[in-house]
Parts: sequence; structure tokens; C-alpha cells
Amino acid sequence: MNELLKTEIVALEEDVSYSTLYSEELAPVPKSERTWNTWHLASIWVGMAVCIPTYLMASYMIRAGLSWFEALIIISFANVIITVPMILNGHAGVKYGIPFPVLGRVSFGTKGIHLASILRAIVACGWFGVQTWIGGLAIYAIFIALTGGDSVSGFSIGKFASFIVFWFINIYFVWKGTESIKWLEQFSAPILLLIGIFLLGWGVTKADGFAIVLDQSKQLQHPTAQLEENADRLYLTIDPLTEKTGSTFKADEYQLIIGPEHTLTDENWAPIAPNLRTNITSVATVQEVQSGDKALSVMFRKLNNGTPIYSSSLALSLAPAGDTAVVEKIWVYIIWLTAMVGFWATMSLSIADITRFAKTQTSQVAGQFIGLPGTMILYSFVGIFVTCAAIINFDSILIGEDAPWDPVTLLSMFDSPAVVITSQIFMLIATLSTNIAANVIAPANVFSNLFPKKISFRTGGIITGIIGILICPWLWLDDISSLLIFISGLLGPVLGIMLADYFVIRKKHIYLSEVYKENGLYSYKGSGYNSSAMIAFATGTGLALVGYWVEALSFFYSLSWFTGFILSFALYYLLMKDKNLVPEPLVVNV
Repeated sequence: MNELLKTEIVALEEDVSYSTLYSEELAPVPKSERTWNTWHLASIWVGMAVCIPTYLMASYMIRAGLSWFEALIIISFANVIITVPMILNGHAGVKYGIPFPVLGRVSFGTKGIHLASILRAIVACGWFGVQTWIGGLAIYAIFIALTGGDSVSGFSIGKFASFIVFWFINIYFVWKGTESIKWLEQFSAPILLLIGIFLLGWGVTKADGFAIVLDQSKQLQHPTAQLEENADRLYLTIDPLTEKTGSTFKADEYQLIIGPEHTLTDENWAPIAPNLRTNITSVATVQEVQSGDKALSVMFRKLNNGTPIYSSSLALSLAPAGDTAVVEKIWVYIIWLTAMVGFWATMSLSIADITRFAKTQTSQVAGQFIGLPGTMILYSFVGIFVTCAAIINFDSILIGEDAPWDPVTLLSMFDSPAVVITSQIFMLIATLSTNIAANVIAPANVFSNLFPKKISFRTGGIITGIIGILICPWLWLDDISSLLIFISGLLGPVLGIMLADYFVIRKKHIYLSEVYKENGLYSYKGSGYNSSAMIAFATGTGLALVGYWVEALSFFYSLSWFTGFILSFALYYLLMKDKNLVPEPLVVNV
């Protein structure tokens, strides 16, 4: 550990400015310009980690059947796991002052790194577009609150105009450079931490107790209604939300709906009773439900003194037979752990883009350990707590499936324009700080690395922004989280190769001037490709993702980040351990 914390800053002593691989922005950051300390590194992680996906992940775990405590343990463990390689990969950033694409030239080759870095950039551009659209929705919500207009569902000109406004705000910080980004993260971090404390306070105050709120998580761990089979008969079981005391159901009645063409009627509502289990074989058989011949759903309503409140329509499915086995439960834990590790898989690759500005190794290690796991745990808990508080604090939530799983939905449930405007401004700050640090710096450097003499950091940032528009994020906003495991399978091998190369093969020693030479050591005899890295990457990626298409090998896909990382790390070491790592001496003809 002492060796890891030892600060050694290597300066570029040879003039390589003539090289097509060199530019001022890709050059090592000199010691005199290292201005980021522990607080700066911690605050940038606070700014990145406080985002809607962080809020969502923990809530989704509860929705999948985990307890709040199980969800929090998985999140804690996953973020400690990913912080370790994050710190290891950040070491070279501090020591040599170079960004991710330049560092990657060492292991992948001066041309081979484009494969890994473009992959990283595409992912970041996708997230940039999605986060910018979310920020635009916050601006749109503020506009609606100020004008008193009606919000339009789906895509609209107003939402797109708000998206463009927020896009220009992002581009402003890109244009101003890394010091403005540092200022933004310093400004945002304390505000975002206070928002979390405020939300916790709201939940406790409205629900009359901390423990009462957390007890509600049990109501979210199971479906409100489902079908059960017993002796070839079909039963409907109902267990809707209760008030905070657990003695009274929030809904008064339910209605079974048969097929999509069925409409609600005032005559078919039935009262809700404790432990309700009704034989509905006369309505549909087990075989009809299994074959899909009959689609069943259910709705709930609260009479509410003559002004009924209705739930959404809940599609019914057959419950799995028997209790969940211990092995199956552990497997669920592992899958969620992989997804959470994949959450920051992209940043673990490009963290040198940030640590190159750190003053010392201690600053980057302490800053990341304070900022990443701490913030992720805190805001994941906020997501859990506030969702649990909402189901008892809002009368309109009758079933767990209608709980406000994301902060945007939660904020829309408040009637006060002042609350909506204030909270959406905070949402803008959170989204902006995440977007700039996590989704702009890395791709801007990647695009600059393609043509160092022609594409600057600013231009790379503009390219990132344009791609963020072209992907039309409003079209696939709901599907972005499903990419986490797939992405982790692609990026795990890259990180494994880079860490094996830097720590095991080269013992943290890089010939700095060679990374900027077209025909230097890291051009790998002029080809620009390190064949060992290409083989290790292809093998690790192939095994990690083969389960996506081959059901029998789905085990490897479910553990994609770990599969790819471990295999590529080991294979790269075996392929590289006996190779020459010293540049050839310069021969001068006399």
C-alpha cells in the first residue's frame, strides 16, 4: 500500500512535439499544473454518483424481491470492488500525467487503442445524450411550472427545445476547459449532499419515524397481485399496500380485467379483504393463461369520498412454484453485483483522464475512496428510503408497482410550483455535474487521440455533443439500463489488460516519450497493434458475451465483467511475460 501511495511524477524530457501522436492536450500534465487535491477528487465523484441511475438501481433491487438491507450490501460491496481497479488504473494518471487514450497505447499499441477507446467513447456519447435529455426535461418542467401550462406526454417541440438549451449549457463547460469542470464539481458536491439529507428529512417527518419508513420496503418486495395454480385450479391472490400501521389497505376495491378489450364497469368491483385468495377457474383456466389465450389484469381503487382514485392496470402472471432456493437467491445477488460493478465500468477505464490533474497519489486514492463508495451508498439509500416513504405519504399510490421509483416521477407528485421549480433546479445541477465529468471528458480525449494535431479537447467535446443529439435519446431512454451488463462484458477485458500490463508486466514503468512516437516501442514494430492485447481482448470479450446468444453459457454473460476481466488479465500476462519491454537503441550511421 505504501508503494501505491508513493508519489513519483515523471516528466517528459524529450521533445516529441513533431509527432502526429502528440498534442498539447494529450501531453503529460506538468507538476506545476497539478491543482486537484483530495477534496476535488472526492467532489467530482459526488457530482458523478448523484444521478438518476444511482437512485434507480437500489429501488429496482427491491422491486426484484430483495430487502433494502440486501440491496444496500450489494451496492456497497460492488462499489468497493470497482473502486480498487479505479484507483489502480488512476495510478498511471498521477505518475505520468497522461490521459486514458495515451496510456492505452502502451498495452494496446498506438493504433490498437482506438478499438478500446472508441468503444468507451460511444458508450459515453449514449449516456451524454440520455443525461442531456433528462436535464432538458427538468428545464421543461420549470417552464411548465412558471407558465402554468399543461405538460405534454411523449416527445414534443417544447421538450426538444429544452434539451437543446441544456445541451448548450453542457457545451459551455466543455469549451471553458477542465478548470471550469473542477469548479462545477466543487460547487455541486455540497448542494447535492444537502439534497440527500433534505429528502431523508422529508421522508422521516411525513411518515413520523425512520423505522416506519424502512418497514415499508417489505411491501415492495412482492407483487401486489398474482396468479397461483393448485390442483389444476387457478387462484388470484391479492396483497395491496397498507397504511403505515399495516392495519388498513390503501385501496378499497379491485376489479379483474379479462383481455385488452375489457373495460371497467361500476358493477364488477369487489371489496379487498386480508389474505384474499379467490378461485377464478370459471373465468380462465391455467392452460389458457400459460398459452396466452387469455390475458388477465387487475385494477384497484380507493373510494375517497366520492372521488375515486385508481391504480394503473396490473398484468397478472403465474407465480413460480415453491419458495426460492438458497442457490437461486445467491445467484440473484451475483447478477445484481455484476450489474452494479458494470455501472462504473466505463469510468474505471478512463479515470486517468481525471487523476492526471491530481497533486499526489494519496489525493487520488483518498479522494476516490471517499467520493465513490460513500456517495453511491448514501444516494442508493436515499432512493430506497424516499421510495418507501412515498408509498405511505401519498394517498394516490395504491399498489407498489405505482411507487415513484425515480425522482422525476416523485417530484411530479407535488402540487406546489415552488417545490417543483426548486427541486428541478437541483435536478439540473445533479445531471450537469454527472454529464460533464462522466460523459464528456473521456470521449473528448478519445476523439482528440484519433487525430491529435487536428482535433482538440474542445472539438472532441463538440463531437460528443453532436453524437448525443444524433442518437435521439428520447427514443430509447427506458432501455439504457439494460445495457449495463452487456457493456461490462466489453469493458472488463480492456481494464484487465491495462492493469496486467501496467502493474504486472511493466512494474509501473513506462517510457514516456515512446507513447508519442509513430515507430517507437509502443508501435509494436510499426504495426501500431499489440497482438497479445488483441488476442486477450477478443478472447475475454467472446467468453463474457457468448452467453448472450448461447443459453447454455449464460453463466458467463451474467458475470460478464468478472469473466472478461479475469480471463483477459491472465491471458495477456501469459502472452506478454517473455517479451522485450525496452526500446531499441537508436543506431546512428557515421
